[in-house]
Amino acid sequence: MPAAEEDGLYHPGLYNDRLLLGLKGTMSEAELHVLRARLDGGIRNKAARGELRRGLPIGLVWGDNDGEVLFDPDEAVTAAVRTVFEKFSETGSVRQVWIWFRGQKLLFPSRPHARSALRWISPTYHALHGVLTSPVYAGAYRYGRSRHERCIDQTGRVRKKSRLLPRSEWQVLIRDHHRGFIDWETYEMNQVRISRNAHPRPHQPGGAIREGAALLQGLATCGSCGRKLKVYYQGSHSTPGYHCPGSTLVSGRAFYCLRISGVRIDRAVTEAFLDEITPAGIEAAFEAERVLEADRDIALAQWRLQVERAQYEAERAERRYRQVEPENRLVARGLEAEWETRLHELAAAKSELDDRERTRPRGLTEVERRHLQMLGTDLRKVWSAPTTTDRDRKELLQTLLEEVCIAVARKESNAHLTLRWRGGMITELDVVARTVKVPTMRTAEETIDLVRRLAPHYSNAVIAGILNRQGRRTVHGERFTATSVSGLRQYWDLPRWQRPTTQSGAEPVTVKEAARILGVATSTLHRCLNDGIVIGEQFTPGAPWRIKITEELRARFVAGEPDGYVPIVDAMRTLGLSRQSVLQRVKRGQLEALHISRGRRKGLRIKLLVNQPGLFEGTS
Repeated sequence: MPAAEEDGLYHPGLYNDRLLLGLKGTMSEAELHVLRARLDGGIRNKAARGELRRGLPIGLVWGDNDGEVLFDPDEAVTAAVRTVFEKFSETGSVRQVWIWFRGQKLLFPSRPHARSALRWISPTYHALHGVLTSPVYAGAYRYGRSRHERCIDQTGRVRKKSRLLPRSEWQVLIRDHHRGFIDWETYEMNQVRISRNAHPRPHQPGGAIREGAALLQGLATCGSCGRKLKVYYQGSHSTPGYHCPGSTLVSGRAFYCLRISGVRIDRAVTEAFLDEITPAGIEAAFEAERVLEADRDIALAQWRLQVERAQYEAERAERRYRQVEPENRLVARGLEAEWETRLHELAAAKSELDDRERTRPRGLTEVERRHLQMLGTDLRKVWSAPTTTDRDRKELLQTLLEEVCIAVARKESNAHLTLRWRGGMITELDVVARTVKVPTMRTAEETIDLVRRLAPHYSNAVIAGILNRQGRRTVHGERFTATSVSGLRQYWDLPRWQRPTTQSGAEPVTVKEAARILGVATSTLHRCLNDGIVIGEQFTPGAPWRIKITEELRARFVAGEPDGYVPIVDAMRTLGLSRQSVLQRVKRGQLEALHISRGRRKGLRIKLLVNQPGLFEGTS
C-alpha cells in the first residue's frame, strides 16, 4: 500500500522508494533516541545540582527557589516527625518506637501521593521505619536509588523489574543540601543501631535486645571458634545458659565447643560492670529522671496538637455548614453529619487529654531528689530493684560492653572471661562455672525403621499422621509434623517420595483412586473393606489402605442386580443368621456377594443356593 508524506508519495514495492522509506525511518528513530538522551541528560544534570523535584517524605515540602526544601508549615506534622527521632534515640529500636506510639494512642501524618490531602492515621511499623532510614531527614538529597532491568521469565516473555541499589551505587547523594531534622552523623549512628537490631548473620554478634534473663545475649562469643553464643533456657525456673552452634555448622555433628550455665557468668560480668560504672551513678540517676519527664511531656505535647487539629477541623466543618443555603437540604444534611463527626472527634481528643493530664505523675520533690542521689551512689540497689527489667539491664550492659569472650576448661570446671569494653579496654575474669553435658537425644529405632519403610510410598504429612495414630512421639515428646518427618528423612538419607504419574494394573492404589475406578463412593469402599467384601493391605496399622484392582474385584461391583442374588436382609431372614454371621461366611467364601452401584436399592447382594449349608436351618 503506498505511503504518503509532505515530500511525496512512495510505493513500498519499488526498490528506490523502499530504500528511501528505510533511511527516513532510521533517521526518525535516531532523532527520537537523541531527544530521549538529551532529556535524560537534563534530568540527571538537574538532579546532580539538587534541583530536580521529586516526592518528599512527610514533614518536608519544596520551597519557591530551585532545590529549596523546607519544613512543613504544619507544626503538628513536624512535631510528630521529631518525636520519632527523639524516641528512637531513647529506645534504640524501631519496634519500641512503634509500640510507644500505639501505647500512647498517638496519630501520625500520612500522604499517599504528593497531591493528596494530609491524613492522620495510626502509625505502622513500616512508616516509622521509613522515617528513620530516609537520608532526606538528615538534610541529604538523593536520586537514582533504583535501577530498572529487563529479564526473561519462565514463559519466555520480557519483564521489567526494579532493583534497589546500595548507597554506594546511588547516582546522586548530596549531603547538607537542606536543613534536616537530624544531622548526618546522627543518621549514620541510627542506621548502625537499626542494622544491629536486625537478625544477625551467622557467626556475627548482635541482634535486638530480647526479654529473656540471659544478660549476655548478643555479647557472648565462643573462646574456641569465635562464633556468637546462642541462648537457651531450661528447667522449671528457666535458668539461662549459653551454647556454641558450631556443632551444627561445622563437620556435621562431630565438632563440639561448649554448653555452659549462665548464672555465675552473668553474675561475674554484672559485678565487673557495676564496679566500672559506679563513679557515674549520680549523673545516670539524674539522666533517668530527665528521660522520664521528657517522655511524659512529649506524649502530652502530641495530644495537645491533636486537640488543636480536631478543633480546627470542627470549626471548618461548622463554617462550611453555615455557608450553605438552608433550602439546599441535600448538601446541608451531608455537611451537618460531617460537623457532628468532627465534634465527636474533638470531644474524644479533649477527654483523652484531660485524663492524661489528670493522671500525670507529679514532679520529684527535694526529698525525693536527695533520695535519688543516694540511689545514684549505689547503683547496685537500682540494678537489683524489682522495677528494673532484664531488658533494661541488657541495654545498660551493651552501652559499655562490646563483647564477652567465654573460654571453658572442662577439666578444671573453670570459665575464662574476656570483657572487651567500648574504647578498647580489656578485663579478664576467671569464674568457676558448671558446664552442661549435652544429652544424647535420638529418635527411637523402631520409629526410624518404620519411617524408612514408609518413606518411598507416602509424603511427609501422611507419614506424620500414621506415626501420631500409633501414639509415637518425637525425641522431645511432641507429636510428629511434616517438618519433623522431613528432618528425619534428610538426616537418615531416606528415599524421597514422588507422586506417581501413571498407574499400572499390577500396583495397588489408594482407596480414593479405587473408588473412582469401581464407580462407587469412598465411604462405600471403606464399608466393603470392613465387611470383607474387598481385600486391602496396609504397610502398618494406621496407614492408608491400598487396594489391588483385579478382574475378580471389578466383577463384584456391577450396575444391575443379577438373578439369584437377594439383599442381605433377605439373606439374614432366609438363613436365620445375623448380619455379622452372613458377612463372616462371605469372608470365608461360603457365600458369594456383589455390590449394586445403581438403581433404587443400591447396596450388597448375597447369592443363595438351594443346597446351601444352613439354608433350611431353623424351619419346622
